[in-house]
Amino acid sequence: MEAEGRAPGPSLLAGGEGPVADSRPAAGAPGTARGPLIAAEVLALDDEEDDLEVFSKDTSLAEVNSFSPSMPISPSSMINQYKFEDEPELRDLFITVDDPESHITAIETFITYRVVTKTSRSEFDSSEYEVRRRYQDFLWLKSKLEAAHPTLIIPPLPEKFIMRGMVERFSDEFIETRRKALHKFLNRIADHPTLTFNEDFKIFLTAQAWELSSHKKQGPGLLSRMGQTVRAVASSVRGAVKNRPGMFTEINDYMETFSQKINLLDKIAHRIYKEERDYFNEMKEYGPIHTLWSASEEDIADSLKGIASCIDRCCKATEKRMAGLSENLLPILHEYVLYSEILMGVLKRRDQIQGELDSKIDALANRKTEKDLFSEEIGKLEDKVERANNALKADWDRWKQNMQCDMRSTFTNVAENNLRFYEEHILCIFPGTVDAMDVIQLPALLSISCEESPPAF
Repeated sequence: MEAEGRAPGPSLLAGGEGPVADSRPAAGAPGTARGPLIAAEVLALDDEEDDLEVFSKDTSLAEVNSFSPSMPISPSSMINQYKFEDEPELRDLFITVDDPESHITAIETFITYRVVTKTSRSEFDSSEYEVRRRYQDFLWLKSKLEAAHPTLIIPPLPEKFIMRGMVERFSDEFIETRRKALHKFLNRIADHPTLTFNEDFKIFLTAQAWELSSHKKQGPGLLSRMGQTVRAVASSVRGAVKNRPGMFTEINDYMETFSQKINLLDKIAHRIYKEERDYFNEMKEYGPIHTLWSASEEDIADSLKGIASCIDRCCKATEKRMAGLSENLLPILHEYVLYSEILMGVLKRRDQIQGELDSKIDALANRKTEKDLFSEEIGKLEDKVERANNALKADWDRWKQNMQCDMRSTFTNVAENNLRFYEEHILCIFPGTVDAMDVIQLPALLSISCEESPPAF
């Protein structure tokens, strides 16, 4: 059974509708992964041009420790300076999402996933659970968490539909990408100090099919949902809140900048992946060509075979780097694109609560009667605003720390993968002459080599 973990983590797509299987005992456990933002400031971007020179260090989005003067200059040593030890955590809830199954009916096709839970919490009747859930069940859970905790940052789900056309719906790649995203979604909730104790979350993890269906039907009725929508629209019509605390104005400004930059990073990462894939597809054709060529050129046959072997090894190294991008970089960046949208929504909901309080205070100032009634309502709204502010403040600090850890871990992994990639390429061209620690001297090595005779393969 594969176990993955927490940290802020992709997110892609799919979904349909259909029945949910019964629950039964089982087991599973996730791990952890974290890491901080190496942020960037846009210098230039032209969609019509191939060159993308976009980034410089921006300390407004992250605080990155500088290297000490005594730090070794080798790439591996530099990368290791970013590593840090995770503090041991006392966890009592472990969740694994695995074993996707395809279901085909007369009207639809959908995927269910096994959700395995192990826990030592006293509020659970058993220590192990196993249920099957489909995408719409995860959507239901997310909507219930948002309704119960409007100013907490609910982890994002992968989109229901494929937007970029990178994979086919229901392909193995798509299903695995979605499984990882759903696994991360549940483990982020399990690791959250408040969301983890939500009753709907417990029901999602433990309920049998008929119990979950029955519980879903107990949600708010149509009139209640319409009332919530009307209040939200009325709040948006009122415009900006009058008495928004400065902290939330700063968070809003931060998230606007963050959203622009993370979307840009996501766009560039997808372009890099596409260019890498095109390069790989073109390069892998040259190995067989040189092999066939060697059969007709006896004098240079050995050299041509050496070139073919070198190209084959370079193709394998490129394929591994592409896998690293698709499994590590792209999902994390896209997850934080979704997080940026969620956070802007949380800030709007906080402002709606603040706006409702402001309107009641204005109404009280203009009324000569019913002041006692209005004063009571204002007192309740003041308490509601204070609770919303405290919840968002605490969750913001927690989210920002996790985001920085995720970004640091992600870009450190990318750097390490790139080092391995270039090491393998260099060793293909200069076999036995380049040590892994000498990669940082690559420019000097290549400039010297260009002045000498080409090496024999």
